[in-house]
Amino acid sequence: MKSLMSVAAALALTATASAFAQKSAADGIAEYRKMLEDGNPAELFEAKGEDLWKTARGPKKVTLQKCDLGLGPGVVRGAWVQLPRWFADTGRVQDLESRLLTCMETLQGFNAAEIANTGFDKGEQATLAALSAWISAESKGLKMALPQGHPEERRFYELGQRAFFFRGGPMDFSCASCHGEEGKRIRLQDLPNLTKNPGNGIGFAAWPAYRVSSGEMWSMQRRLNDCYRQQRFPYPGYASDVTVALGVYMGVNAKGADSIAPALKR
Repeated sequence: MKSLMSVAAALALTATASAFAQKSAADGIAEYRKMLEDGNPAELFEAKGEDLWKTARGPKKVTLQKCDLGLGPGVVRGAWVQLPRWFADTGRVQDLESRLLTCMETLQGFNAAEIANTGFDKGEQATLAALSAWISAESKGLKMALPQGHPEERRFYELGQRAFFFRGGPMDFSCASCHGEEGKRIRLQDLPNLTKNPGNGIGFAAWPAYRVSSGEMWSMQRRLNDCYRQQRFPYPGYASDVTVALGVYMGVNAKGADSIAPALKR
């Protein structure tokens, strides 16, 4: 009996230690981010993005100050927390990056297809990253409120849900494999449940973000691209319907969460 009690006590101690270690790891990462918040390098990208928005560029030598992000030409504050959304002029549901491509092409004369096929952090892709950082920062603290009034917005939510739970590839993974339930972790990183509002500044409401590990600003498009890489899926096309649909699904699920983008990530 005494031996059984000793084993039980040892198991309980091990479980407690394990739980404490997990909590400490999560707390440690949170403290690390907190220490870096005051000097978040994303601020440099924000400043660059604001300058790019107001500078006449491209073959037409025009600024982006007449770009309509959904709230009217030139209106930036509040736009990020309502994207992706339906745009009548393109007849499409667009996220921030795909909408910026439209504005850069129609207003400034850039070739949107060429930019979409450029590697991340290169050429005008770097421009998109900086613009995304500034535009999202202008809505910091506002609540996510993606519209679902247009039939296409609702259809994209359904498509995004199907894409989120679709399993395939050599590892039979889906987005839901990591982000479909509570209490999952990878290494020391807690994985938020993105099938519902995971909380303020978590998941969709935190991107774009500055990645400390790579020293780069990542847009949501790049974050999704990397998720596909980790699933061993082929990379999706930049600003393709599947990435926009996933953005609609996660963004609608995050309704009411405070946006902290651009955030700081490991």
